[in-house]
Amino acid sequence: MTDPRTTVVVITHNRRPELLRTLDRLARLPERPAVIVTDNASTDGTAPAVARHHPDVRLLRPGRNLGAVGRNLAVRQVRTPYVAFCDDDSWWAPGALSGAADLLDRHPALASVTARIVVEPDGTDDPITEELRNSPVPGPEWLPGPALGSFLAAATVLRADAFRAAGGFHPRLWLGGEEELLAADLAADGWWLTYAEDLTVHHQPSVARDSTLRRTHGIRNTLWFTWLRRPVGPALRRTVHLARTVPRDRASLRAFAEATAALPWVLRERRVLPAAVESRLRMLEHAQRNSTARSYTG
Repeated sequence: MTDPRTTVVVITHNRRPELLRTLDRLARLPERPAVIVTDNASTDGTAPAVARHHPDVRLLRPGRNLGAVGRNLAVRQVRTPYVAFCDDDSWWAPGALSGAADLLDRHPALASVTARIVVEPDGTDDPITEELRNSPVPGPEWLPGPALGSFLAAATVLRADAFRAAGGFHPRLWLGGEEELLAADLAADGWWLTYAEDLTVHHQPSVARDSTLRRTHGIRNTLWFTWLRRPVGPALRRTVHLARTVPRDRASLRAFAEATAALPWVLRERRVLPAAVESRLRMLEHAQRNSTARSYTG
């Protein structure tokens, strides 16, 4: 079986062994998808290793670490109707890409399909999976699964044209919770997002990660999204909740400082979401406040 409907996009930075493992897994998929890798200025021999072991992979080398914007760069090269994002420490299960493409084919108002995330090597569900499965967001009857307010890039297949029309990932956010802003803009454009329980992505978290920096960016980006798109009342509620609940340390202080320093451009770009989309996000507030998967620790 081959399936020409989906291209897989991977971003990487200094994780050569994990990336090669992921590319090996993708090469064995029955769908035989085209794969594009954006190497975000790795210095560990990633690029020559990819060229040597996977010559069929299209390799982009922007020369600097673009973070999530490396995906935007790759999507410009995508010629298939759908794009599946994948991290260098995750990979799609056989049949999942075709299953997601089938859903997108059948439902023209659907922008994205997020798969169940299985954490390896134990084979257990990622904690966020339960929240996706039990999403409180109301959706139309035709939606093939729970409606979502956001998605996880490493476990999602998207309609490429919808991604490009919404502007892709915002360059300011770089990496860490960067999906929330794009998901809201997709919804504002009239698209729906869903979760598919029977599709699977495997994730074996890399040991080569700076969890403290990722936490800083996650807090900062949450604040930026909140101030850019939410009405004043919900924005204040979420800001106060974060201030009360994040760890009292330098990483959190840095996150709030970076977010506050950017207020001039935030106010220039602020565009409040349509009421229908805002009502969906309000449905998620209780889950966000009580989520263990979204706790800013590390």
